[in-house]
Amino acid sequence: MELRHLRHFVALAEEEHFGRAAERVFVVQQALSNSIRNLEDELGVALVLRTTRRVQLTPAGREFLIGARETLALADQTALRARRAARGEVGHLTVGFVSGLAFGGLPEIVRTFRAAFPGVSVDLRELTAQEQEAALRGGLISVGLMLLPVRDPTLDSQALWREPLLAALPAGHALAARERLTIADLAGEPFVFFPRYLRATYFDQVMRWCAGAGFTPQVVQEAIEIPTLLSLVAAGIGVFLPIEFFSRLSLPGVVYRPVEDAPVIEIVAAWPRGVGAATPPDPLVGAFLKVAGEVLGERRGGGAAGLDPQAT
Repeated sequence: MELRHLRHFVALAEEEHFGRAAERVFVVQQALSNSIRNLEDELGVALVLRTTRRVQLTPAGREFLIGARETLALADQTALRARRAARGEVGHLTVGFVSGLAFGGLPEIVRTFRAAFPGVSVDLRELTAQEQEAALRGGLISVGLMLLPVRDPTLDSQALWREPLLAALPAGHALAARERLTIADLAGEPFVFFPRYLRATYFDQVMRWCAGAGFTPQVVQEAIEIPTLLSLVAAGIGVFLPIEFFSRLSLPGVVYRPVEDAPVIEIVAAWPRGVGAATPPDPLVGAFLKVAGEVLGERRGGGAAGLDPQAT
């Protein structure tokens, strides 16, 4: 039994005439008649009573009509779901993100994506870059948001946005009275920072920046969470060099100041590499990246230029 048999039968039941039904489904009358006969032979029951003037359904035919309509409606819904999935409009998306992105960009992206694609459920997982790469390889997340570089050669990535580093200072610090600093201004200051194993790329970039200014930061206290580090700053234990979006985390006793020639940290989306061009093979990921580009373009006061996919 095929869907075309059901469509032929429903057309015949509603038109009550072989000729009109055949025109409706775009087949010749003999083909429609053969289709109904084959359907009856397969079921082993008569579905229609044929007269010279009209077609009537048998009791079995009336009952079969109910099921045929339900089956065709379900088939149409299934086809629609497939088309919507191909456009990235339905399904489940699991997004990994590094700690801190919740303060910069991620909330706006997720909120806009959910509004645009209400048929997609979004699951957020806070993971380190290394954990995200492993989760992408294992199929545990659909897309990861992390800092460059993406080291895994089996992953592709797309630049999303860039943020400079800035200085977080205790509110009573002498440098807090200045509107802008240089990195050399922080030479000799005690620093609080992440352990290197947790964010090696970020750590090394800061160390190179400071070395270029002629000093090595004296890290007097380490912590793994941004709020903890900023609390240490507020307590006067040291200064910190966070990415700019962390300045959204307003904490009493902490002031933020821009630093001249600060390194710019690039945040990217990464996904498992497909066959061919470096574009996401999963339509949901593609839809998510499109929304991200639009949101971040507006946030930066322009379009999403410069957000074309780039292979890692």
